[in-house]
Amino acid sequence: MLILRGGRVVDPRSGSEQVADVAVDGGTVVAVGPSLPDEGATVVDVTGLVVGPGFVDLHSHVHSIAGQRLQALDGVTATLDLEAGLMPVETAYARAAADGRPLHYGFSASWGDARAAAHLGMTPSADLNASLALLGNPEWQRTSTKTERATWLGLLESELEAGALGVGVLMGYAPRTDPEEFLDVARLAARTGTATFTHVREIVEADPTTPIDGSLEITRAAGETGAAMHHCHVNSTSRRHVDRVLSLLDSSRANGSRVTVEAYPYGAGSTAIGAFFLAPERLPAWGLTPSSISMVATGERIESVARLTELRTTDPGAACVVRFLDEEDPADDALLQRALAFPDAIVASDAMPVEWPDGSTDTRAWPLPAGGQTHPRTAGTFARSLRRMVVETGLWTWVEAFRRCSYLPAQVVAGFAPVAATKGWLGVGADADLVVLDPSAISDRATYVDPTRPSAGVQHLLVDGTFVVRDGALDTGAYPGQAIRGVLG
Repeated sequence: MLILRGGRVVDPRSGSEQVADVAVDGGTVVAVGPSLPDEGATVVDVTGLVVGPGFVDLHSHVHSIAGQRLQALDGVTATLDLEAGLMPVETAYARAAADGRPLHYGFSASWGDARAAAHLGMTPSADLNASLALLGNPEWQRTSTKTERATWLGLLESELEAGALGVGVLMGYAPRTDPEEFLDVARLAARTGTATFTHVREIVEADPTTPIDGSLEITRAAGETGAAMHHCHVNSTSRRHVDRVLSLLDSSRANGSRVTVEAYPYGAGSTAIGAFFLAPERLPAWGLTPSSISMVATGERIESVARLTELRTTDPGAACVVRFLDEEDPADDALLQRALAFPDAIVASDAMPVEWPDGSTDTRAWPLPAGGQTHPRTAGTFARSLRRMVVETGLWTWVEAFRRCSYLPAQVVAGFAPVAATKGWLGVGADADLVVLDPSAISDRATYVDPTRPSAGVQHLLVDGTFVVRDGALDTGAYPGQAIRGVLG
């Protein structure tokens, strides 16, 4: 038995906040209240600290121990790769279980990999780097034939049956495809009772010739099929048009559509250099130039169209950082804040792998070896959101913060992943996935120059009742993470 004594206990499901004790037995919260008896228990004094359910990240590409450890120190207890997904999911789950994970993990069915199998005859290997390398392939990007569409829809359904958490759709990387294809994915999600998680195609402000505005496509599909549909990183796909997009999503939800949305608090994104929208001729539509892009592995800032073209040709899967808003510009910064403040907007990181100069992307060494590169959102999304929205501006209460970081994301998948139903809230019967943080110290420390600096302020983190972080220090021997799988029917 473990008792967290005297903390400021926040439960976003009930909307309560109280000074109380939390008792944990095994992987379950068994009592919450004042002055709980502690005979035979381990007692940890958390007076003055905030205690809440660990953060559930719906959008994390860190399939690694190193990346999960950075996220643990950001308050995260579950990392789910739902935008891109991996295929086959059985391989992804088996690999994570064999290696061990500090945090819980899960994967959607990969629309991108299924298309690669149908269009290119490739055998997916549940490898993110291999999937990224495909994104610039025109043969992968084109509209499917009737036979190809039937093939990849069948593969996606098989993946859902195998435990995939919905369908991850990288539509923004194949934005000229027939919109009817996306409707078919939505119909599959509706029929199976799952959901889609979509990086939308170009919005009309960026490309007036797009087959359909990317955000409108989600709302239309949700309205026509009744499917649950999640709009990934609305800040980076909408950019300076986020107010129009948020208004569209708001209207759709008011009309009964099951549309959810996420955002992260940075003005730069990260993707593969071969992405459709990073073609030199596409950059002006977003007010970008080649110098808006820098390579993750080397830090090189691209200085010319010729160099951009070269990199897209020679290494299309290489990760890069794209600066789409100026975080120092008050107007751009206000756009990021409005995306986070939008009613029911979920915080999700879009965390990316850490890369070292020798090409490796994982290590059990801690602290992380020098030279690791990634986007700072990997290490700092949640602490940055709390610092900004709770501590500095007061736009969120602590209840609202945990609602957006823990409860709402767990609810997105709970309808088809039963184990998620006991995550994201704090009460008797909830999973003992808990974060204890210092409200006076919580802050991100990762920067674009030094992106692997862990966040400050997370004092304790429990995953399935096991300390992964204790007294602010990471336990390098803790691997309590478990699979979060979908269950049909």
